[in-house]
Amino acid sequence: MSPAASEPRRRKREVPPDEVRTLEQLLATREIVISCGSGGVGKTTTAAAAAAMAATHLGGKVLVLTVDPAKRLANALGLERFGNTETRVPAEAFTDVGVSPRGELWAAMLDTKQSWDDLVRRHAPDERIREQILANSLYQNISGRFVQSHDYIAMERLYEIHSSGTYDLIVVDTPPTRNAIDFLDAPERMADFFSSRLLRWLTAPAKSRVMSLASKPFYSVADRILGSQFLEDIAEFFSLFQTMAPGFVERAEAVTRTLGDRRTTFLVVSTLEAAPLHEAEHFIEVLEERNLHLGALVLNKVLPSYLRRTAATGVAKRLVADSTDIAGSLVEVGPERDVARVLETVGESFLNYQVVAKREAEQRASLSRSPDVIAAVPYFEADIHDLGGLLALGEQIWH
Repeated sequence: MSPAASEPRRRKREVPPDEVRTLEQLLATREIVISCGSGGVGKTTTAAAAAAMAATHLGGKVLVLTVDPAKRLANALGLERFGNTETRVPAEAFTDVGVSPRGELWAAMLDTKQSWDDLVRRHAPDERIREQILANSLYQNISGRFVQSHDYIAMERLYEIHSSGTYDLIVVDTPPTRNAIDFLDAPERMADFFSSRLLRWLTAPAKSRVMSLASKPFYSVADRILGSQFLEDIAEFFSLFQTMAPGFVERAEAVTRTLGDRRTTFLVVSTLEAAPLHEAEHFIEVLEERNLHLGALVLNKVLPSYLRRTAATGVAKRLVADSTDIAGSLVEVGPERDVARVLETVGESFLNYQVVAKREAEQRASLSRSPDVIAAVPYFEADIHDLGGLLALGEQIWH
């Protein structure tokens, strides 16, 4: 029985897919939300804000899991630090900002090395092989470094936490978009690795490998540069590693199924600037190609809607055209000429921003066809650095 099995659970709301119109409705029906986006668009902050709002309004136990190496999340959640083990955000952090949450908010940051060690302990066929792998110098050097190690173990860790049943909702903050695609591919690549020709060669008996490659330049060059002993160490390591293949492949396939499960959804975060928007569109296409559910699109730093109002346009045009006449009635503010210049500049700036705001509205409309929910977040006057700020952002995207 999981640690949370005896606690009150968040009741999942049955909302038909065609009736999901808000992030609140979306998160009420899901168990995993994967937040994706390019760097610098507010992806980490948005993931934390969504999790904080779910804990506040939906109840249950909510976990925000960051696999992005950036460590900004701890400060925003009022935690000194957190790591591979989930840490609860203290209830006082909510009461300090005048909020009484219905549920609990927890946070964790992926520790790649620790997660790999835990995985080896879980999948090694016996204690002897487990200790040999953990003590292997090659394993110690590459477990936190080799290509796709971070991506695969992140998916494995997500699957492990979700399978435990401890949390009602897990919000995952992924690496920037291009790496997020690697994140999606990692389970399949791990399964492919165990059936690859490279692994069969690495784990072949040493004499057989020498006989088959003795006449090939690669082996002779590798032998001169690395030495035979190093090649044998590699073979020994991967021979040990291969003993865990059945467990790895089975879990990799289970992780892939979890991504496509109806309880999982993706939240894409972007601004309306050209580069991050292009990446967002690309990632949305990838999700559609793979039949993965795109639940929400959150657009950050969007200009306010009042800039698009026709009545405001007339006011701005009058400030530009009649700045001198208007300034004449405001002589107590300052010299008429200076007041006129300020009024004209304000009017021109408003009209320029209006053009950008209308362009943003068109871009937003063209993107709003795929996700169930689309939300816009305006510019904030100050950086978000605490739980109060996260909840203020959350209010913008919640309803």
